[in-house]
Amino acid sequence: MHWRELQHLSRADRHALQNRLLRRFVEERLLPFSSYYRQLFAEHGLRAEHVQRVEDLARVPFTTKKDLAPSAEDPDRPRRFLLQPSRELIAAHWSRGKRAGLVARALLRGKRHVAAALRREYYPIFMTFTTGRSAQPVPFLYTRHDLDIVSEAGARLCETLGFLPDERGLNVFPFAPHLAFWQVSLGAMQVGNLMLHTGGGKVAGTEGNLRGISRLQPQNLLGVPGYIYHMLREARARGQRVEGLRKIVLGADAVPAGLKLKLRTLCAELGSPDVRVLGTYGFTEARMAFAECPTNDGSSSGYHVFPDFGIFEVIDPATGEVLPSEADGELVFTPLQGRGTTIFRYRTGDLVQGGISEEPCPHCGRKLPRISSKLSRATSVHSVSLKKVKGTLVDLEELGRILADDLEVEEWQVLLRKKDDDPHEVDELIVFIAPRPGCNEKSLEERLRSAIHSSCEVRPNEFRFLPIPALLERVGMEREMKEKRFLDTRSLA
Repeated sequence: MHWRELQHLSRADRHALQNRLLRRFVEERLLPFSSYYRQLFAEHGLRAEHVQRVEDLARVPFTTKKDLAPSAEDPDRPRRFLLQPSRELIAAHWSRGKRAGLVARALLRGKRHVAAALRREYYPIFMTFTTGRSAQPVPFLYTRHDLDIVSEAGARLCETLGFLPDERGLNVFPFAPHLAFWQVSLGAMQVGNLMLHTGGGKVAGTEGNLRGISRLQPQNLLGVPGYIYHMLREARARGQRVEGLRKIVLGADAVPAGLKLKLRTLCAELGSPDVRVLGTYGFTEARMAFAECPTNDGSSSGYHVFPDFGIFEVIDPATGEVLPSEADGELVFTPLQGRGTTIFRYRTGDLVQGGISEEPCPHCGRKLPRISSKLSRATSVHSVSLKKVKGTLVDLEELGRILADDLEVEEWQVLLRKKDDDPHEVDELIVFIAPRPGCNEKSLEERLRSAIHSSCEVRPNEFRFLPIPALLERVGMEREMKEKRFLDTRSLA
């Protein structure tokens, strides 16, 4: 189905499409060619006919990061998630009609053509890795078929974001075997936008990226939130104009509303008064990303997903029960088109407030499901014992949003440590702040203390105010692949 038609399907037609794609994927791809899921289904008495509709997914056990990660006992575990066809598996699992079609193609176009087509569809040629949240990065392999999907997803992203065909872009996502850089690169090539890919601060440095802005004069700027803000702030400090910028697209980290406002204000000072700041949501295991559409008031439209490429569920993170789509809960993802490394009913660990809207977008009119932008990581909730009493659960990402939202906070970092580095002592929560020049530090501290206590139910032990360069060094700007906004050293004590 063409993308333009897909965007405006009714809910009933979209559901019917996903049911058809799900049946075909399970019957013809997942169970025949995935050793992991053949074993999982067999252990739970499941067959392909048990997963005929989206609602049937509730029968299938979840897959988690722990299932994917290699271990000392099973270092090759990620290979079990590869779709690996063979003549024997095709004969054992494909229907007679499906096998007859393969034979007919061989007769009409030759065995070499069939072999080349199967290789293109299933042979891995590209690899990315999960980033930093697992004890060990997990490889995700892509076939040519998968890269076509990444490219198409990128083209859809560009359209959702409102990119125009003749616009230029500067991609400052870090160059690495991670999804963000390659999603932007392949998407821009697919849609035909001129894009300069600098590799970010760690590769080109801020000097090189600002030179790129000056020479290319891009309408679109794409990168990690903290680095984009740092780069544009440096442009202001140097007196460099940044004119003609229309959109800033952010990924790989949360994008608080306050940071969007800071960026719009900064861009206006630099000579681009009408910039739209837009967020994206993606993760390695999905091998694609999803975007907000532009809004007149700068609010979040939610992330527009692609129902022909995958299914999102919302579950209760404690019980695993499937919830209504618009409920608060954890997101679970099931692909409908993937090859290579393939996960199924995957618990993302991403908690969403407001779930997934099934209503038409009030901003762009598309009828695609939209994931609420109020996302946080389950792993960001930490137990903190600031007194000799039972610990308090603290959502560090919520704490980070409070800091990023404040217009007088330029840079920040949160440190969790043991008092006196004694493992038997209480925890300490230290907040490092680089304030906006000229602000009243005492007033800022009082405001942040109140906001953090109100939202997170803890009071930081200490606020430390540092110059911007010193805090940039602490977070590893231009040195780390992602800035170190949260440090938890308690396990080292």
